[in-house]
Order: sequence, then structure tokens, then C-alpha cells
Amino acid sequence: MIDGRFRGFITLVALTLLIPATARAQADDEQQTGAQLFKQLRAQGEIVSSSPLYDSLRPIAENLTRVVQPKYQYPIHFYVVHEPQPNAFAAPGGNVYVTDSLFYFVKNQQELEGTLCHETSHLLHHDSEKLMQDNTKIRDRAIAATILLGPKVLLAVGLIGQLDSNHYSRQAEEAADLTGSDTCAAAGYNPWGLVWLFQDFSNAKMPQPPEILSDHPDFANRISALQQHFQQNPARFANFDSNKTSATPFDVPKKEDESFLR
Repeated sequence: MIDGRFRGFITLVALTLLIPATARAQADDEQQTGAQLFKQLRAQGEIVSSSPLYDSLRPIAENLTRVVQPKYQYPIHFYVVHEPQPNAFAAPGGNVYVTDSLFYFVKNQQELEGTLCHETSHLLHHDSEKLMQDNTKIRDRAIAATILLGPKVLLAVGLIGQLDSNHYSRQAEEAADLTGSDTCAAAGYNPWGLVWLFQDFSNAKMPQPPEILSDHPDFANRISALQQHFQQNPARFANFDSNKTSATPFDVPKKEDESFLR
């Protein structure tokens, strides 16, 4: 669930793969890439250092970290970022970013928990790092095709590359949904929150879907895959209530202005 601008930054970082192997060993390191992204976000003033929203985020983040950290080699941190679109994304090296707008979009606590469970799965799967590698392979194939077929096919090659890139993204999202539901269950969070989130996004009928969903599988397929996963693993999921009326209300400070974001 990576925002378009941040995906663009990660793609730019991937261009370091063009330099000699001895020089790029350090540049390819996940932790360094994540640190570069954090530095850029902070320089742009997008990272919120202090906000009441952290009071809602921190308990969930701490509980999830206890479950996920033993499986991940880098320290995991959660940050609020200031963006108009409800979104969340995991970066290489262990940082999970949650936009302030998402806190005002989710309808209950389980939906926020499900989102964060999903994002920690991207860390476990090293999806950002794989996306960098995949984009490099796509670029290399496009360059080879252009050399063989000539510059007139450049546009077609670009479209093929984009389709390839979306394919990888969809695979990653499907896997993160399922692993995220497992993480939620292990943390004691109702994994149905992720299903409810997809339903709410679908019902919202946004004119422009957020990056969290715009190039990913449709809602019906993702919901169906989760429901099937729940049915196939009754020992893990049977005790969680699928009825949305059982959800915990989620209250955050009124967003009358943005003065509390700093």
C-alpha cells in the first residue's frame, strides 16, 4: 500500500542497481533505503512528530510489534504522516507510515488494526525491496526491447512494463492480506476488520481511489480470499465475530483544524 509519490522515490532508489556491484552493496541495503525515505519525508514536513493521533496508534503498534518483530531483522517503527488521502504504507527497513486522514476514514478500531496488520506483512515479505528489484527487471526488458525493435515501440513497451508492475503489486497485496489476518489473530485483533475496511472503501465510491487500492485487486476478490482463508483455518479464526455490529467504536480528536499536527 505505497503512495504513488513514495513508490516513485523507491523506484528512483532502484536505479542504484545500475552502478557496479561493489558500490551498490550498501545502497541496496533495506535499512539505508528506509532511512533515506524517512529523511525525505521529514525534510518535506510530512512526518507528524506530535499529535493526539499517536494515542490511538501507539497501543496497536506496540502490540503488533511484539508479534511481528521476532520475525523481522530491523527495528519496527510507526509514524503518522500528513496527507489528504486515507492511506498507509510500509517502507524498507521497518518503518510503517499511516496518514492522518486514515484515522478519520476508518469506521471502527478493527479497521485500523487490520490496516496495520496488513502493512507489517509487507515488511515481513520484503515487498518494497522486491518492488525495487522487479522495477529494475522491467526497465531492463523495456530497454532490450527498444534496442531490438526501435524507438517507435517505446510506448508499447512502457505499457507492458506497467502491466507487469501491477501484476507484482497485486501478488504482494493478496499475500499481505492473508498474512495480515494471521498477524491480527495472533495479536488478539479481529481480522474481519480488514474485510470491513474494504467494504467501506467500496461503499465510499471515491472519485479517485487512494493509492492503497487503485492498482490492487478489486474489493470482491480480496474479501473473498480473506473469507476463504478464515474458513480454511477455523482453529485460528472461528472465535472472531464477523458481524460488524460487534466492532469497537473508534474515536479521534475532531479535525476542526490541523493545529494539533506538528
